[in-house]
Amino acid sequence: MYQPVQLSEDIFYVGVNDRRTELFENMWPLPRGVAYNSYIIKDEKIALLDTVEIGQVEKFLKKVQAVIGDRPVDYLIVNHMEPDHAGSVNIIRQLYPNVKIVGNKKTLPMIEGFFGITENLMEVKEGDELDLGNHKLQFYLAPMVHWPETMVTFEETQKILFSADAFGSFGTLDGGIFDDEMDFSYFHDEMRRYYSNIVGKYGSPVQKALKKLGGLDIKMIASTHGPIIRSHIHEVIEMYDNWSSFKTEEGVVIAFASMYGNTEEMAEVTARAIAEAGIKNIRMYDVSKTHSSYIISDIFKYKGLVLASPTYSNELHPNMESLANKLKHMGVKDHYLGILGSFTWAGTSVKRLTELGEALKWEIIDQSVEEKHALKKQKYEECRTLGKALAEKLIAERN
Repeated sequence: MYQPVQLSEDIFYVGVNDRRTELFENMWPLPRGVAYNSYIIKDEKIALLDTVEIGQVEKFLKKVQAVIGDRPVDYLIVNHMEPDHAGSVNIIRQLYPNVKIVGNKKTLPMIEGFFGITENLMEVKEGDELDLGNHKLQFYLAPMVHWPETMVTFEETQKILFSADAFGSFGTLDGGIFDDEMDFSYFHDEMRRYYSNIVGKYGSPVQKALKKLGGLDIKMIASTHGPIIRSHIHEVIEMYDNWSSFKTEEGVVIAFASMYGNTEEMAEVTARAIAEAGIKNIRMYDVSKTHSSYIISDIFKYKGLVLASPTYSNELHPNMESLANKLKHMGVKDHYLGILGSFTWAGTSVKRLTELGEALKWEIIDQSVEEKHALKKQKYEECRTLGKALAEKLIAERN
C-alpha cells in the first residue's frame, strides 16, 4: 500500500506528517505543521532509527511494515529521547519483544523512567560501532543539542548522518522528502525558527558538535524533523555554524508593546529614521499579536534590535516582559539595542529594558527615549536620533 521512500538501496524513510497539532511542545505555533522523521536500515540485521510521536503511531507502523514485512526489528537506535521521537518506543518493544534498544549512558535511565524498560538495552559510547552486515553504524555523542542524552548516528557505507534534532525544521514534507525535490528556501525561515527557539540556548554545545563531526565525509543529513538534506549540506552546516556562534546580518527587529498606540508611534518614527539612513531589512512586530517564536527567529538573524514598551503597573508590559525573559533565558549574544518607553504617571520600562541589555552584554544605543503621555516634538526627534544612531552602527560594519 505504501511506496517506500529510499535514501539508498537498503535505507528507507518511514516518517510521518502532523498537520493537526497546533503548538509544538505546547508552545510554538505550527501553521505549516511538522514532520516526525524515522528511518530503517534493512540489512542482515534490521535497525530502526528513532520513532515518532505516539499520536502518529498507526501511520508509522504501516510504513515500517511496508518496508520489512514480517521480519523483526533487531535494533532500535534512540538518538534522542524527547517524546516526539521516542514516543513509540514502548509500542516497538511490544511488537518486537526481542529488539535491542540502543542508547548511551544518559539515554538508558530515561528509557526506564519513561517506559519502565530495563532489559535488552545496549549502551554505546563515543565512536562505538554497530555492524548490521553490509552497513556499519558509528555513534557520536552530542550532549545538549538539545537534551543531555542526544547523540547522532553515522552510517559509514552511504555516509548518511542521522542527526536527531540537529538540522531540523518545522513544516511538513508535502510530497518532497529530499531538499532537491522542493524549493528548499521555503524551509529557511522555519529552520531558523526551529533552531532559535528549540536549540538556540545551546550555541556552545552546537559548536562543539559541529567540530566533532567536521571530519566525517557526510553525503546526506537525515534529521528527525524537516527535509532530508543531500544537495544543500554545506549550506545547512554553515547556517548552523552562524546561528550557534550568534553571527547576524545587517538589519533591525523592532518589537513593541502598545496599549493605545503611543508606544507604537515611537517605534514607527524610529523605524522611518532607520530606513532613511540606509537599512533595508527592518522587521516590526507587535508583541501582543505576533508569537514570540517568530520575533526571536528574526532576532537571531539581524544584529539590530529596538525594544519598545509602556510601563504597566510599574513594570514592562506583560507581553514584552515575556519576550525579554525568553531572550535572557536563551542568552542571545552580540546585538545593538535601542530602547523606547512611555508612561503616564511613573516610568519604569526603559530601566527594565536597559537591565535586560546589560544582563545580555549587548551594546545599548546611548539615546534611549522615554516619553510621558503622547509623543511630542522633542521625543519625536529623539526617536529619530536613536534610529539614525542604530543604523550608523550597522552601516559601520559593512566593511
